[in-house]
Amino acid sequence: MTDAARPLTRLGFLTIGLFDPADPSGGHESTLRIIELGEQLGFDSAWLRDRHLQYGISSPVAVLAAATQRTSRIELGTAVIPLGLENPFRLAEDLSTVDVLSGGRLNPGVSVGPPMHYDALKEHLYPDSWAAENFTYERVERLLAAVRGDAMSTFEGTQGIETFSTSIQPHAAGLIDRIWYGAGSLSSAAWAGEHGLNLLSSSVIKAEEDDDFARIQAAQIALFRSKHPLGEAARASQGLVVIPTDTATPEQRAKYHAYAESRFARTTSPQGPARMLFAPDIVGSSEQLADALRAHAGFCSVDEVVFALPFSFEHDDYVQILTDMATRLGPLLGWSPRPSPSSHPSPSPSSHR
Repeated sequence: MTDAARPLTRLGFLTIGLFDPADPSGGHESTLRIIELGEQLGFDSAWLRDRHLQYGISSPVAVLAAATQRTSRIELGTAVIPLGLENPFRLAEDLSTVDVLSGGRLNPGVSVGPPMHYDALKEHLYPDSWAAENFTYERVERLLAAVRGDAMSTFEGTQGIETFSTSIQPHAAGLIDRIWYGAGSLSSAAWAGEHGLNLLSSSVIKAEEDDDFARIQAAQIALFRSKHPLGEAARASQGLVVIPTDTATPEQRAKYHAYAESRFARTTSPQGPARMLFAPDIVGSSEQLADALRAHAGFCSVDEVVFALPFSFEHDDYVQILTDMATRLGPLLGWSPRPSPSSHPSPSPSSHR
């Protein structure tokens, strides 16, 4: 470790759970097996990303509900749920239910903004109110109020044989402290800090001052902590696409490098009118990856990470990547795996394509 980098205390991974539209069960089962494997390998957390109207997991909360019954220790997160497609009241019920099922292991990550391709789906999503929908931070505040246990109704008591509460049920104690905000700009990082949330910083951020991804990411994390009531103790996680090749076959190594090369052009300059900047995927041996991360200002600003698994790989690829992360890369970064529970058998690879 260098003086600039903190020892890594928490190691997590993120997947989108692709599936064959002719056989969606295969991809979902593969995702659950990958989460089980993560627990066996000692990962601290496993995270799912939403993919609406795509061939990836559209309901991560439902899949994580299944994962709670197949794991006992690993934390389970969403990175992130776009609240523009959600009713915060109903989402709070689902999140609280899954947190209770997990024994307090859920880490919901959320973001705001208009849904992607809103004009193409708005009349199906909000047929009567699409022009009036509010996609600002107010949507997060509604979710926080519901999860916290604030009154959501003016009626309380018994009607007939049914008893009603004014607040969301079940109430999941502690969940409010495990909500994360997926920030991509300085303003959103500052807002997350001011509201006492945890910060998820990923491989996509807004280039507001220059085109140096690592510097911008570090600046966002520093601003977040300066605004947070906990200061430097506030939790912030960094996420990049990191692909170790230590035990990969020659065919896998070739595929991984080709994947990174195919996505490299978009990392050379900010993209679109919003000037979104993508981080390059990092491929190589664990020693090479550790050196690259120690030199990355964003990584040096945190002591926990959620590395994103590449899109469209096979189950066996993910098994190799996660195994190398847990047994080789993580320890090089100062991380130690958590003890694996003995009650869940190690999952075997299965095809999902």
